[in-house]
Formats: sequence, C-alpha cells, structure tokens
Amino acid sequence: MAKPPSLPEPPLPELRVAKLDASSEAVLQRFFYANPAYFLTTTGQAARPTDAFDELNDTLPDGWAFSAVTLVGYFNAEGALAAMANVVSDLFAPGIWHISTFIVETARHGQGDAQAIYDGLERWAAKHGANFMRLGVVLGNARAERFWEKQGYLQTRLRHGVELGGQINTLRVMCKPLSGGTLGQFLQMVERDRPEPQGTTGR
Repeated sequence: MAKPPSLPEPPLPELRVAKLDASSEAVLQRFFYANPAYFLTTTGQAARPTDAFDELNDTLPDGWAFSAVTLVGYFNAEGALAAMANVVSDLFAPGIWHISTFIVETARHGQGDAQAIYDGLERWAAKHGANFMRLGVVLGNARAERFWEKQGYLQTRLRHGVELGGQINTLRVMCKPLSGGTLGQFLQMVERDRPEPQGTTGR
C-alpha cells in the first residue's frame, strides 16, 4: 500500500487535523457514543463498543485495488473529536477517491461546519490526484441525501441488500466528477457502479 498523502488543512480556525490510528480508538469511540444519529440511521442501533476498533481496522474486500486508506480526525481545542472521515484513495482505478465514513458531531449540524469540513476534504483529495469522488448513502437518510446532493454528487445506481451492523439497507451509490470529468467517464472506469435493474450487495 502506498504511503497516505498529507492530511487536509484545518477547515475551521478552532479545529486541529490529525490522522486517526490505533492510539485514537478511545477518543473515536467516545465520539461515536456522543453522536449516535449516524449509527441509528445506518445500523438501526446506537454505536456498539467495538465500532471504533472496527472503523480503524476494517479492510477492503479481496481484489479491490486502492493506494491508501486515510482516517482523518478533526479535533476541537479540548482534544475531543468534532468530526471524522475515512477516505480510500485510488479505489478501483487511479483518481477515484471513496468516502467510506463522514461524521460531523450533531452540535455542529446546521451551522455550515459540515460544508466547510467537506470542502477541505475535497480540495485535499483533488490536490493529491482525485478526479472523481465516490460514496454510498443509505436510502431514506434524508439529511445525508440532501447534503451529498448539495455537494454535487450524482446517483449512479442503487445497491440493495447491504448489511450494516445487522441492518439491511439500500445504498445510493453516488459520484462527483472533479477536474472537468464526466459521469460517463467514471462509469467507464467503474463497471460495478453502472445502473442495473437488479441490485447486488457491496459498497
């Protein structure tokens, strides 16, 4: 695996950016406990005691090409997490960056902070070679769906029967072309994301 690229710049004056690793497990778990909305929507239950460990140690399916997995933490002045992102670079093909997890603390919702944090994440990805951003959002998670649509993400397909923490979800697979790219070019590169009448499991 390639060395992860440098981290994004702090998106807000009061936040410090640092990589999350094994030493971050406790602070990440506290963040998950304090902000249950993401887990209630995606898994149907509050965060489990092992969720931080799983986030830090999750591996991609065999055969999936990628260059790096970077977990980014956004820390406030007290040293607590205000947001986190899990980003996979060059997933499936060079230039495709995938946002696996993106959580901003509930207290910051509706203030523009999530927008600022995402904007910084996208600039960082583009600086390090991203031509397309990709993610999956749970169908029916209206707040998240609106947020990603506002960022310019376009749905490529629905993926049915995706299990997350014991809950079966339908995911909207979404893509945002950068640097003048097109959705058609993305779909030529990632065959699994092309629209199909029957959904299959996966990310």
